Amino acid sequence: MAGDIITLTLGGLVPADARIHSGEIPVDQSMLTGESAPVEAGRGVTAYSGALIRRGEAVAEVTAIGAQTKFGQTAGLVRSAHVVSTQQKTVFGVVRNIAACNGVLILCMSAYAYCIGLTEAELIPLILTAVLASIPVALPATFTLAAALGPRELAKKGVLPTRLSAVDEAGTMDVLCADKTGTLTRNELKVGKTQPLGGSDEAYVLALAAFASAEGGQDPVDLAIRAASAAKPVAPSCSLVRFTPFDPALRMSEATVKNAAGASLRVIKGAFASVAGLAAPSPGAAALEKALEAQSLRVMAVAAGRRRRSSSV
Repeated sequence: MAGDIITLTLGGLVPADARIHSGEIPVDQSMLTGESAPVEAGRGVTAYSGALIRRGEAVAEVTAIGAQTKFGQTAGLVRSAHVVSTQQKTVFGVVRNIAACNGVLILCMSAYAYCIGLTEAELIPLILTAVLASIPVALPATFTLAAALGPRELAKKGVLPTRLSAVDEAGTMDVLCADKTGTLTRNELKVGKTQPLGGSDEAYVLALAAFASAEGGQDPVDLAIRAASAAKPVAPSCSLVRFTPFDPALRMSEATVKNAAGASLRVIKGAFASVAGLAAPSPGAAALEKALEAQSLRVMAVAAGRRRRSSSV
C-alpha cells in the first residue's frame, strides 16, 4: 500500500508506482511509454508500475497501487474508450433516412385509407403491415457484403485486415498514431556507427567494448555491443582478467584485459563525457560526438590504454 518501503533489484518488476529514496537504477518502461531505451531513475524519481529493472538496486517508497498507478490509469482509459465506427454511422444514417421517408408514406397512406372510409379493424392491420415492410432487414447483410469487397482486394496485395470495418476506418483517418516499439521497430538496440580513433580499427574497438559489457545480462546497450562484436570477430589477442559492472554514478563500466604480450590493458566504456574525462584530450573525438548526436544517435565512448593515453570512440 502507499507509504510502504520496497527494494528494487536487478531483473525484477516494479510492483507499484514508487519514489526512489536511495540508489540509482535504469528501468525499462517500454510497457508503459513505448520507449525501448532504459530510463535512469535516481533519488526523487518515480519508477512506474510494470517497469523492468535492468541493473543495480534501489530503495523506494510506494506512492500509488492498483488502479491509481500510471499503468492502471492508462488501462482504465483504454477500457472506457468507445468510438462509433464510420460504418455504424453510415448504417444509422441510412436507417434514419429510410425510417423518415417510410414514416411520411405511412402517414399519407393512413390518411387516404381513413378518407375512403376504411374501418378501424381494417386500418390497424394495414398500418402494422406498412411499418413492418419499412424495416430494412437485409441492410446489415448488404453492408457486410460490401465491406468484404475492400479486404478481398487488399488481400490480393498482401494486406490482411483483421476486421472488415478496418478498411473503411483507414480510409477516413486524417492522423495515424502508432506505437513504434515492437510495432514499427523490433524493440532492440543496434550499433549504428563505429568511429575508431588513434589508429584502431572497427572490429578492435567493438572487441574492447564487448570486454567492458556485461555477459548474460539484460542491458540492451551491452547486448547490442556484444552482438555487433560477434558479427565482426577479431583474432583472440586479448583475454578478460576482471570486469567491473556499470556504475550509474560514474556512468561507465570497466574491464581489465591481458593482450598477447601479457601486458594488462584498462578498458572503459560509458557516456562520452565520463570517458572523455579519463582519456587523453581529443578535439576530434569531441567534434565527432557532436556530429553523431546531431543525427539523433546515442553516443557511447570506449577508451583503452595502460596509462589513459589512447582512446577510441
